[in-house]
Amino acid sequence: MTVYLDHAATTPLDPGVLAAMRPYLEHEHGNPSSLHAVGRVARAAVEHAREQVAAALGVTPLEVVFTGGGTESDNAAVKGIAWAAREAGRGRHVVTTAIEHPAVLESVRWLAQSHAFEVTVVAPEPDGVVDAERLLAAVRADTVLVSVMAANNEIGTLQPLDVVGPALRDRGVVLHTDAVQAFGRAPLDVDGWGIGALSLSAHKFNGPKGVGVLVLRRDVPVQPLLSGGGQERGVRSGTLNAAGIVGCGGAAALTAATAADEVVRLRALRDRLAGALLGVDGVTLNGSATRRLPHNAAVAVAGCDGEALLLALDAAGVAVSTGSACQSGAAEPSHVLTAIGAPTDRAHLRFTLGRTTTDDDVDTAAAAFADAVKRLRDAGGGYA
Repeated sequence: MTVYLDHAATTPLDPGVLAAMRPYLEHEHGNPSSLHAVGRVARAAVEHAREQVAAALGVTPLEVVFTGGGTESDNAAVKGIAWAAREAGRGRHVVTTAIEHPAVLESVRWLAQSHAFEVTVVAPEPDGVVDAERLLAAVRADTVLVSVMAANNEIGTLQPLDVVGPALRDRGVVLHTDAVQAFGRAPLDVDGWGIGALSLSAHKFNGPKGVGVLVLRRDVPVQPLLSGGGQERGVRSGTLNAAGIVGCGGAAALTAATAADEVVRLRALRDRLAGALLGVDGVTLNGSATRRLPHNAAVAVAGCDGEALLLALDAAGVAVSTGSACQSGAAEPSHVLTAIGAPTDRAHLRFTLGRTTTDDDVDTAAAAFADAVKRLRDAGGGYA
């Protein structure tokens, strides 16, 4: 049986969430936009899910827009808010960081290349945390959007939204945050931090794949990416995925209800695992030891090839990642590790725990890691 420690890539679908979805997969087949009774059943389920997500995040249901995933939510926010601001004559300058998810970085690059926006990319400190003062110093009179992730998907570092957000609100600049990794694992105060737009993906918190959330505050103008029937306040046209949305709502409610206890449990397991990993000679932690997600142990390993080490662990029944699964197969080094100046001659592995992780899983993974590192080093590191 595989020990699954790649929860940052995707989480198992919760059985209770699946049970809630099942009627809308099997027999409640109505289109939520239809006015007849069958359609109204689907619409009621969608609106209940919207209320669940809103309650979990402390926003109003009208501010919750369902999308096809985190990547779409990031694109819709970054491009849509920037376009709307340009059309209103407010400016063409966007600020982001060098460690954002590719969905954000590629969106701002596209704005620059295709729509003549100016983009300022702020580098993180060596510990993977972006300095709030440096970020705010990049804001100009013509800045229309700042996009900063709540927590990094590779090294798990938490960003200072609590400082950046209120300052941007005072300047009238919209803050977007990719909170895909943070929800349920780190504080998120949409109101208190002045967050104008926030992105989530259901499969990162034990919901189904293919469903995302864009929280869009009512005072934030956005230009839709999609033209069509005007669903989701006109922000995201297209027939609503009722089953997936029901799963997203149920997973959000479950996550919010259990977050406090789960964070404590995960942090203890993570510390136990990290202690064992760092006890192996030549292993160091990537990113801040304190400002990080409670389930993330990202390490650098001297004397080993990353792919060889990952495959050795896989052969031992332990599933981990060499970085973000969103970029799996990429030949280039991780842009996050490059941004923090991580050594390029080491293996970099990401262990991420979740709701199904047990003490035995952690101990099994730690033992398999120590054995794999020793065997690879004895064989010359496993370099191709």
